[in-house]
Amino acid sequence: MKFAFVFPALVPILLVPLARPVFAGVQEIWWNITYVQDASPDGLFERRVIGVNNTWPPPPISVTSDDSLLVHVTNSIDQPTTLHHHGMFFNSTSWMDGAQGVSECGIPPGGQFDYVVPINSSGQWGTYWVHAHASGQYVDGLRAPVVIHPPKEAHSYDEEFTVVLGDWYHDEHSVLIKQFISIANPGGAEPVPDSALIYFAQNATYLGPISGTNPSAVTSAVGFNENATLPFEPGKTYRLRIVNTSAFAAFFFWIDGHDMRIIEVDGTDVEESPIDLISVTVAQRYSVLVTARNDTSSNWVIHANMDTDMFDTVPDTLNPNITSSITYDSSASLTNLGFVDAYHDVDDTALVPIIEIAQPVATKTIELEVTFDTMDDGTNHAMFNQITYNSPLVPAIFSALTLGSNATVQGAYGPQSFVIEHMDVVDIIVKNGDAGKHPLNNDGFSHLHGHKPMIVGRSEDYTSNDPALNPPIIEGQKNPIRRDTIQIPSMHSATLRVVADNPGVWFFHCHIEWHLEVGLAIQLIEAPLQAQSLRDNVPPVMYDHCKALGKPISGNAAGFASTTDLAGLPLGPFPQKLGWHSKGIGAMAGATPANSCVLTAILGMLAVTWYSIGGHITDAEIEHEAREAIAAKEKRGKFFGLLPKTSNS
Repeated sequence: MKFAFVFPALVPILLVPLARPVFAGVQEIWWNITYVQDASPDGLFERRVIGVNNTWPPPPISVTSDDSLLVHVTNSIDQPTTLHHHGMFFNSTSWMDGAQGVSECGIPPGGQFDYVVPINSSGQWGTYWVHAHASGQYVDGLRAPVVIHPPKEAHSYDEEFTVVLGDWYHDEHSVLIKQFISIANPGGAEPVPDSALIYFAQNATYLGPISGTNPSAVTSAVGFNENATLPFEPGKTYRLRIVNTSAFAAFFFWIDGHDMRIIEVDGTDVEESPIDLISVTVAQRYSVLVTARNDTSSNWVIHANMDTDMFDTVPDTLNPNITSSITYDSSASLTNLGFVDAYHDVDDTALVPIIEIAQPVATKTIELEVTFDTMDDGTNHAMFNQITYNSPLVPAIFSALTLGSNATVQGAYGPQSFVIEHMDVVDIIVKNGDAGKHPLNNDGFSHLHGHKPMIVGRSEDYTSNDPALNPPIIEGQKNPIRRDTIQIPSMHSATLRVVADNPGVWFFHCHIEWHLEVGLAIQLIEAPLQAQSLRDNVPPVMYDHCKALGKPISGNAAGFASTTDLAGLPLGPFPQKLGWHSKGIGAMAGATPANSCVLTAILGMLAVTWYSIGGHITDAEIEHEAREAIAAKEKRGKFFGLLPKTSNS
C-alpha cells in the first residue's frame, strides 16, 4: 500500500512530456512498436509478433529509483496501442497509466506519445514489468521486465538476474479472441497456450543462448528454455527476480540442488523467507536469493511448470513442464532431479515487509463477487456482481476531469464504476465464486492500478459460517503484506485495504487476459474533484489521439454533459434469466471438448444442459458433479508434476 501521497500543489509539476525533454534525473528510451515476422521463441512455430524497434522480445528496462523514466513511443502497427507500466503509482498523472478506455484512448496507428513514469516521486523500487493494455496485444508479445534499483538494497547479494516466465500462443490474439467469445464456446473455455517460455535478463540486456545451440533466426539473440542458462560461480549469492508475463498460465518455479529465500513480493521488500518452490501467478513478481554451490562438478536444472489445473484441456502437443539450467562448468553434466513431491502456493500473508506500515481503519467497503455465465447472446462472460464490464466511450479519467461538480456522481461513469473520496480507506472484498459453472479455472488474479493494497484477510470459503474457513478481519495488524496482484482461489475471498491517496481513475481487474476481455473489471474513480486541479497537465496530444480514433474527449462515459444520458454506451451482454440462450444450448450440443467448458464428465455436461432447459437437477447436484470433475482433473494433474521424486524421474 502506498501512503506517501504529496498534494500536487506542493510539488513542482515537471511531468508534462515535451518533444525532447532535457532535465536532470530522466532516463529516456525510444520504442517503435512494430510487427516482427517469423518469431519462434519455443522453436516450434514461426509467427508474427508485436515487438519493439523491429526486434522481439522487447528490451528489458533497468532504471534507478531517483530517476524518471521517459518512454518515447511510436506506433507502427495497424491498431491503437498503449503501454502500462505494471505496478507503478503515477502519482498525480493517472492519464499516464496506459489502460485503454480508462486512462487514454490509445495511440493511433502512426501516432506518437511520451509516457512519463515518475519513479523518482513514487517511492518505488523492485521488480515490475511493462506491457500493452490494449486489445490483447501483450498476448502477441508486447511485454518486457522492468527493474528499479534503490540507492541501497535491503538485502545483500553479489549479482542479480531477471527470470522471465510466460505462456506462448502460436495463433495471434485476433484469432484466439474470436474463438473464445463465441456461441460455439458457451462454457467459456479459455485458449490453452501452445507452449511456455523461460528466459533471462541482466540489467538492460537479455542473456544469449547456450553456445552450440541453433535457435530460430529471428529470436536467436536470446536464450529460451533449454537453450537458456544462468552462469553461476561457486560461493556467490544471486538475486533472481521472477516475473510472470503470461496471459493465462501460472507457474511453479524451483531449482534443483539449490535453496531459495524470498526477499521481495511485487516491489515490496520482505524479510528472508525460505521456500522450496515459488508459485507465481499471472503478473506477479518475486525475488529470491540463491547461494551457489561450492563445487562445479555438475550443472543443475531450473524448472518452470505451468499450472495445468487452470486449463480446460491439456493437449497432447503441449509440454507444460519447461526447463533451463544453471551452469557452473560448460563441460560438466546436467543434473535433473525430476518432479517435486507436490505443488503448493506461496502463503503471501505470512511474509513480513521490511518497511513497516500499520493497517489503517477502513472507512468504506466495496464487495465484488466473481461469476462466469453463458449470457443472453449465447457467449460466456465474466462478471463482478452479475455485471460485465465494457469500456466507456470517453476514457474515465477525462470524464473525471471535465464533469465539474458532477464528477462525484457515480452513474456518470457507467456500470462497474465506484467513486471514492480523497483519503478514504477502502476495503475491496473480492469473492471468487467461480466454482460450479466454471470450476476448472479456479484462480482469480486481481490487479489494482495506481496502488499497492494490503492483504488484511483471506477466506478459504467465503460462504461458510465456520470462522476457521471464513475468519473475521483482524484489525490493528502491525504490518500486513502489500502487493499489487493477488491470487484468489475458487470459493476463497481476499480483503484488500487501500488508502485513496492518489486522485485519478484506476482500473481493478483480473489479470488473466481472457477474463479481462470478457468483462472482469471495475473502475475506481478516486477523488475526482481533487484530480480536476491537475487537468491542465494532461498532454494535449492525448485528446488528439481520441479525436483521431473517433472518440469523445469530455463529459460522461458516453460523451454527454449529463449524469444520466448514457445513450450509445456499450452495455451487456446480460445473464440469462430463464436458463441458457437457445443458441448457447445448440452450441453446447455440437461443441467438442476442446472448445467447451468441459467438466470432464459427460454426465456433468448433460446435467448443466438439462438444468438450463428446465430439468429438475438441483444446484447441489450440479455442485456435486463439478466437485467430482475437479477431483478427476486433480488426479490427472499428478502426471504433470505432482508425482513423488524417484531415482528415474
